[in-house]
Formats: sequence, structure tokens, C-alpha cells
Amino acid sequence: MSGHLYIVTAPSGAGKTTLVRLLLENDPGICVSISHSTRSPRTGERDGVHYHFVAVQDFLEKVRKDEFIEWAQVHGNYYGTSRNGIESALQVGQDVLLEIDWQGAQQVRRLFPAAIGVFILPPSLDALERRLCERDTDSAATIALRVAAARDEMRHVAEFDYVIINDDLQRALHDLLAVIRAARLRYAAQRRRHSILFATML
Repeated sequence: MSGHLYIVTAPSGAGKTTLVRLLLENDPGICVSISHSTRSPRTGERDGVHYHFVAVQDFLEKVRKDEFIEWAQVHGNYYGTSRNGIESALQVGQDVLLEIDWQGAQQVRRLFPAAIGVFILPPSLDALERRLCERDTDSAATIALRVAAARDEMRHVAEFDYVIINDDLQRALHDLLAVIRAARLRYAAQRRRHSILFATML
């Protein structure tokens, strides 16, 4: 496969969604895989754009048919990534980014050991909780659960290749763009992209 597969993971409230949106605006050479989810759409979310929203029964049927390269239950809902969509994109040289949790990242790395993992950290737990409160989409009890879950998620940060601390959005974006660019400049990637040049020079 000639495309790069990137995994971006972060606890809820660390700014992953915003960072990935800005990345796409600045780098047209990468696309985001749209996950399947059994949770209800939030305000402004559209099916097929933010997630493929499916019923629990339909999701579990896809699991039974082995249609996901990873799936997990998070905060009471199921999330999964289509196997066919990822493999097809990578085969034609498309760079693909997955926004998934640490459990999904572990599953993906078993199938795609060359996947590049990036973990987004908040500058502090207080900042994380403040961001969750500012969303004004969850109850105080739900926010408390998300903060507790974030502590557990962040214990897996050592499993990732790169760590970006999102204390300044523009700096974090530049760091993420640097990771993408560095991966494309690896020897194997350059040799694939410029095979004729390498053949004439080496």
C-alpha cells in the first residue's frame, strides 16, 4: 500500500476535532475516514459527513461480518472504521487519517503496523474540564465521567509515535502538519513517489 495511514487520538475536550478540521483545510493531500457510530447526531452533525450514524443492530451485524478494521464501545456507544474504505484509499496512494480512541488504535496497528500514531494532550486536566463545560452539550455528571475517562485514556500516550500538547491551537496545528510532512519525506515514501528519479540516480 502506498498511502500513509495516520491515527489521531485524544481524550474528549483536547481539541482533536478542531485540529483535524484545520489540518484538512491546510493539506488537501489527506482525507479523514468517516467512522460508523451508534450515538445520536449532535447539533450540526450530518450523516455521511461527520459519522455514518447507524442503529446498534446494524453496527453489530457489520462486526459479525468483519467489516471493521477497528471498533469499540465508548461512553455507551459503538464506533467503528470501515475496512474496505481504508484499504481502497491506501492502495491508490491516498493518505488517510483516523480519528479513533486508544482501543481502536491498538486494533489498527495489528493490521497496519506502519500506521503513524499521534496523541493530542490538553495542557492540563483543568483546561480539559473547562473546554468540556464550554461546549454546553453535556450534563455535569457526563462531564465528570469524561474527565475520569480522559485520565485512563492518557495513560496510553506512550503507545503513540508523536505527542502534541494543545495549549496553543496554531502551534498545535503546525506540529501536526510537521508530522504529516515528515512521514511523506521518509526514504520509502519518497522512493515510491519518485521511482523514475531514483531509478536514474541510484
